[in-house]
Amino acid sequence: MKTSAKPETSSTNSAHFSSGDAVDLAEDKDKTIKTLQEQLKDLQHQLDWFKRQMFGEKSEKRNMEDNPYQTTIADILNSLPELLETEEEKKQTITYQRGTAKKKVLDGSPNDSGLRFSPDVPVEEIVVTAPELEGDDRDSYDIIGYKTTYRLAQRTSSHVVLKYVRPVVKKKGTQVIKAPPAPANVIEKSFADVSFLVGMLLDKFLYHQPLYRQHQHLENAGIFLARSTLTNLSTRAIDLLRPIYQAQLNHILLSRILAIDETPGKAGRKEKGKLKQIYYWPIMGEANEICFTFSESRSQQHLLDMLGDFNGTVLSDGYSAYASYVDKCMNAILAQCWAHTRRKYEEAEKSEPKACAIALAYIGRFYEIEDRIKELDLTGDAKRHYREKYTRPAVEAFFEWNQEQRQRIDLVKSDPFTKALVYSHKREKELKVFLSDPDLPLDTNHVERSLRVIPMGRKNWLFSWTEVGAELIGIIQSLIVTCRMHGVNPYDYLIDVLQRIDRHPASSVHELTPRLWKGLFADNPLRSDLYRRDNENI
Repeated sequence: MKTSAKPETSSTNSAHFSSGDAVDLAEDKDKTIKTLQEQLKDLQHQLDWFKRQMFGEKSEKRNMEDNPYQTTIADILNSLPELLETEEEKKQTITYQRGTAKKKVLDGSPNDSGLRFSPDVPVEEIVVTAPELEGDDRDSYDIIGYKTTYRLAQRTSSHVVLKYVRPVVKKKGTQVIKAPPAPANVIEKSFADVSFLVGMLLDKFLYHQPLYRQHQHLENAGIFLARSTLTNLSTRAIDLLRPIYQAQLNHILLSRILAIDETPGKAGRKEKGKLKQIYYWPIMGEANEICFTFSESRSQQHLLDMLGDFNGTVLSDGYSAYASYVDKCMNAILAQCWAHTRRKYEEAEKSEPKACAIALAYIGRFYEIEDRIKELDLTGDAKRHYREKYTRPAVEAFFEWNQEQRQRIDLVKSDPFTKALVYSHKREKELKVFLSDPDLPLDTNHVERSLRVIPMGRKNWLFSWTEVGAELIGIIQSLIVTCRMHGVNPYDYLIDVLQRIDRHPASSVHELTPRLWKGLFADNPLRSDLYRRDNENI
């Protein structure tokens, strides 16, 4: 009996422990599977994001056709009758007859060739002879007209060497020999004409052609310069523009609203085989001016150094440095970008398509109202009242919906949709600032469009050898981008100010910023000797 009892006890205990272990293993297995599923979902989201950055569409415009959640969006808008109110407008019936569309032809362009060009483009005429006018019976033909064909051509190189010939004179009886001085140049004792300097700068910073490619182009044209010479010339030319850049920055900082962003770059040696990470902080004011301020870090200290105790509204994305800066300034107000909020929900569409469609419908409604405000040309109090009447109810409904979604028990912290909800909830106060300020835009898209020149250039010239070079890039890009904002030809502008800067009063250097230069000097700018030779026959 004793011998039989021991196996039974051992068997019972073994069965008991095996059952418990099996339960624990099953629970651990379920937890592991759940954890791995969450990690897989998060990694898949990251992979989708990288694919979109590399291969996806960059436009944020949304096509609402064929949207499976169209009825959901309609339900949202119908639940807000205040939003559907429209002002009474007079309706009139317009009748017309549609004719055949005609191609728009610019001045100076023919109807038959399809080539369009402005009157400023030089045209060189080539006369084609008719065989009939060269034969024995040429007297049998009369010219009754001419037919014209235009073709676009390109020279191998546009570079030319200017040869200045100065007479050396001797006064009779005194043996005094004199010679007129060489014409003044932008860079003293330099062989580079202002037209070459500006062309080199625009090739690199407007058209993003690195200096080593320009160097190859010069060699192919039979002009031999050291590549370091091109670097020195561009550095010295940009440095002459520094006072104008500083004057523009000072004017920007007088604005009541500043839109700010940041973008990275590489400059200077950190260690062997590795470059330092630097940042450009573009700051845009209310007068369509922008300055790409340079910093070696992405910390809030740069904001403190540049803005000081700013008295106004700072419009930015959700980066925490802006909130930290505003907390230290008594008079600064932080407003944040709705486009960045919208992107969070776009990134989460795959995991929560129906809920994200609702969020995007709300935000899309804000932009529809803004488009309506532009159509009505509303400003000031009229714009603010319109936002209060139509936009505020939609914004309040969005954040009520946001709060309801955050109560869902099926959402986990790692879910992209959860992150989008938290992002917009934490920034509710900053996202509502535009409702009470009619001059504040909904987003920082205008800044992002302007700062594209930095990443576009970075794809071509990759990095800067030194931090000083990176700072100079910010200076020249500030002026070129501002020129484009104000419809100023950057070539004419740089040709003028590089020659004018040394003779212009330092107290009035702000007059040389693109915004003021357009009204003061654009009608009669200073030209290069090459331009005057070609157009004035000097």
